[in-house]
Amino acid sequence: MKTSRLLYLLIALVLLGCQDKQSKPSQEMPAQEEGLTDLIAFKYWTWITADEKRSDSSYVAEFLNYKNHGIDAVLINTHTDPQILERLTPLAKAQGLEVHAWIMAMNRPGDSVALQHPEWYAVSRDGNSCFNKRPYVEYYQWLCPTRKPAREHVLNLVEQLAKVEGIETVHLDYIRYSDIFLPVGLLPKYDLTQDSELPEFDFCYCDVCVEEFEKIHHKNPRNFTNPAIDMEWKQFRLNKIKAVVEDAYDIVHKHGKKLSAAVFPYPEMADHMVRQRWDKWNIDMVLPMIYHNFYNEEIDWIGYATKQGVADLKGKPTELHTGIFVPPMSAQEIEQAIKLAKENGANGISFFDGSALTQQQLSAIKTSRN
Repeated sequence: MKTSRLLYLLIALVLLGCQDKQSKPSQEMPAQEEGLTDLIAFKYWTWITADEKRSDSSYVAEFLNYKNHGIDAVLINTHTDPQILERLTPLAKAQGLEVHAWIMAMNRPGDSVALQHPEWYAVSRDGNSCFNKRPYVEYYQWLCPTRKPAREHVLNLVEQLAKVEGIETVHLDYIRYSDIFLPVGLLPKYDLTQDSELPEFDFCYCDVCVEEFEKIHHKNPRNFTNPAIDMEWKQFRLNKIKAVVEDAYDIVHKHGKKLSAAVFPYPEMADHMVRQRWDKWNIDMVLPMIYHNFYNEEIDWIGYATKQGVADLKGKPTELHTGIFVPPMSAQEIEQAIKLAKENGANGISFFDGSALTQQQLSAIKTSRN
């Protein structure tokens, strides 16, 4: 009898062991094969701009409203002021939100330090500096990424934000050159036709850029008949932006943070329009600004551009979170945009901007999470 009981006990233990092994997926098996991909959180973000004159209680109410309607993270533009960021970060975190420090990188409008150094500014092909003649709008005051002091100034600002306790990432905006081509939907606003790379919008031709390029390639871009077709000159500028990003990556990771960036809709388009090839960067997250109405596109273009960016990042650890421009969108269109981002492989979606979100749009965001 004792032998039989022992035998039954052994059989039971073996069966339990087999069942346990079947219930635990192998650590070497990709999560996707186990059907766990759907369990990965799809993140909801919004960009906001801080006003230091506002009370803490008003911010608490704003952050709570976001959280109650399904927002997970806020990207806060504090005009690169770490003290404002230190004030707002615990308020947002107390409401359950992630905080990301949003900085205007190469475009530094009104930067009191940079304005003391006119030589830091990018120069157009027709010889005008952004210091005193700005393309398109007055707030376009672009620094040259080739000039070491200008680059170090931007990276110092990045580091000051990265030191703030509690933030998740430093978020680079305007991490590019000025627009060589505007989105087609914006051209009528400026009464422009851009069928080619116009000299007044083509940057940077400052002495430092020209001398460094000429030393490497033995030709002067100022002498090009058609600089748009010189691939070395184009790549030179792509590499200059890439270098700023990767220096910033090292800095923020040194402080235990991650690096994110607002970028143009997908890499080939960004390359063409603003000298920005973000699929080549060493970066943790990108938030492409897939503002379909800027390009006279229908809402399904959000899915197309998301899919293109995800494909270009294939094999890289970089996350892609679709950015959308909410003012002209109905609540129903917001839901559709979220669905398109999800279906085309995005890790999340971000809304520009928080102050523009209506209660109907916020309700649509909340509904999409159910």
